[in-house]
Amino acid sequence: MRTTINLDEDLLAKASMLTGITDRTPLIRESLKAIIARESARRLALLGGSMPELQLTPRRRPDSDPELDAKP
Repeated sequence: MRTTINLDEDLLAKASMLTGITDRTPLIRESLKAIIARESARRLALLGGSMPELQLTPRRRPDSDPELDAKP
């Protein structure tokens, strides 16, 4: 899709320098991906603790599992 946008040349230059991407189209695409990833992570973090009735997932193996403790 083509669109016309006004961009800050200094921001483009800095983004290009930091990423090594010199063509504008891929630079804008990667910038949009970064914004989406950052905002998705922020929204996920805001959900933390929003389900107090949820049971915690066990993170460790049970201590009494002989199959897992057996050495070859």
